[in-house]
Formats: sequence, C-alpha cells, structure tokens
Amino acid sequence: MGEVELSCRAYVKMYLHACLFPRCSINGLLLSSSPAGGPVCVTDCVPLLHSHLSLAPITQLALTQVDVWCSQTQQRIVGYYQANACVSDSNPTPCALKIADKISEQFDNAVLLMLDGSKMSSDYRVPPIVMYERKDSKWLLKDKHTIMLRQWEETRAIAGQMLESGDHALLVDFDSHLDDITKDWTNQKLNTKIAELASPANGNI
Repeated sequence: MGEVELSCRAYVKMYLHACLFPRCSINGLLLSSSPAGGPVCVTDCVPLLHSHLSLAPITQLALTQVDVWCSQTQQRIVGYYQANACVSDSNPTPCALKIADKISEQFDNAVLLMLDGSKMSSDYRVPPIVMYERKDSKWLLKDKHTIMLRQWEETRAIAGQMLESGDHALLVDFDSHLDDITKDWTNQKLNTKIAELASPANGNI
C-alpha cells in the first residue's frame, strides 16, 4: 500500500470529535472523493459514536446509512478512526479491528487511524495520529513517511482556533443524531466553517 493523504477537513473533524467528548472513546469513518487506483486521499470523515462503540446494531446502521450517502455524493468509505477514553492508550481495540476488517472487505487499501490522546494539545508539533494498514490479514503500523498531512501548521491552527471559539459544539456524530434526528450527521455547517478558515493553498479542504 502506498501513500495516504489526510485533508484539513478530515483531521479537524476527528480532532474536534475527540475534544467534544474528552472522557469517552470516539470513532468514525474516513471518506474519500478521489479517483480509485491512486494514493488514498482521505477528504472527509463521518463522526459516529461516543458511547457503546462495540454495540454492533448501531454500528451496522451507521455503516449502512453512510454507505448510501456516499453513493449519492460520489464518495467511498476508505477507513476507520478511533480515539480511546484512556489518553495514554492509542492501541486499536478489538472493536476497531473488527470494523476496520469490515471496511477492508469493500476497499483493499483501507486504513485504520488511531488518535493519540497524549499528543492532542494544540501546541503539539506533530500530528497526533497512528495509522495502520492491512497486510497478510493483520493490521500493521504504517510507515509514517507515507502519511501526508499537507499544510499541517495551518490545519493545526484551524483546529485550535475552532476549539478555542467553541465551534467544536457544532459537530454532530451519529450518536447525537440518533438522540435528535434533526441534527445533521453529515456536518455541512461545520464543513463550511472549516472551508472559510482554510486558505486556498490548503488544496483538498
């Protein structure tokens, strides 16, 4: 498997999801709108749950709905992300591995991304992510030199700015949508806000 590029939008939404529920494990799906066959470019993400991550029926419902929405918006599910409730633990859980396996059945180059809670402060200079790829039926650490986050300084600044201004409260995960179905789990308001803050130089917003 080759390079994986993570967009500003995808990273900021994952970061804000973890910050919105700091004492919870959170998870979500990584999406791509880039053509098949080239490097995997994660252009967006869908925040899923912040409680009962291992509850299979809710996860299956979310996967089905996101899959339908992706087919309508020319996107596909290319990976899974998770942050564990214990900030010092960034290892994939059995739940993470199971969902990532399911995604890899549909997309060969699927990635599993863990957020490292111990490095989530806004002044940390390196992206707080640990990425895995599937090789020989096992999830193995991916070479960090093949993971690209263009304009990292700008992306980090946008994430910090949105957290400071309270914009993380705009984020809706699938859990919150199930509690109130008027809430938009596709997060169009948040996407617009990120796009407004990101400069044209940021490429894939």
